[in-house]
Amino acid sequence: MHVVALGFGLGFVVAAAIGPISLLCIRTVLRGALGTGIAIGAGAAVIDATYALLGAIGAGRLLEIDALALTLGLVGAAVLALLGLRTLWSAFRVRLGGESDDEVATPARAFLTSLAATASNPTTILSWAAVFAAASTASAVDGTGETLLLCLGVGCGTLTWFTVLSLGLTAIRARVGDRLLKAVDIGSGLGLLLFSGALGVRAARDAQ
Repeated sequence: MHVVALGFGLGFVVAAAIGPISLLCIRTVLRGALGTGIAIGAGAAVIDATYALLGAIGAGRLLEIDALALTLGLVGAAVLALLGLRTLWSAFRVRLGGESDDEVATPARAFLTSLAATASNPTTILSWAAVFAAASTASAVDGTGETLLLCLGVGCGTLTWFTVLSLGLTAIRARVGDRLLKAVDIGSGLGLLLFSGALGVRAARDAQ
């Protein structure tokens, strides 16, 4: 398998797992913003590719420093908690076709929000480090050039998943009523808070 295809598959599969960025993308596109949904995917792709590269070059070792790991984990938890609370708040004030939250009002803002939200879990570097270790052991990746190509594939795979998700949601959003939109906001907000709590707890536990 070509190294770019391998990276693409990894990025696509990892992005397809339900997580905070998926929730953010779903509720944003259902508000009628295809461009912002794709921008969210672009932000996630940049961070995934960057973290994959950091994992490949051994940056995960820095997270063995308890104080650093705890700080990054708590900051990440705070970012997700803020997004979750804002999403819950919007569930009680937004009307179908009404204004979007400031964080996702334009593609540029959505991209920056996605960067912050995706980067909020720096321990992802450890996961990508494990992926690269496995790929290297299987002789799938050898040398700097192939490492960069794999990272490129990861980013492309992530962006492709979010683009497909955004297009699919765009196709059904005309059937989404005010009640369902509110339910999506509530579910997304609670989900973001759940991810925030899980990240905070894990950071505190790992630092002990």
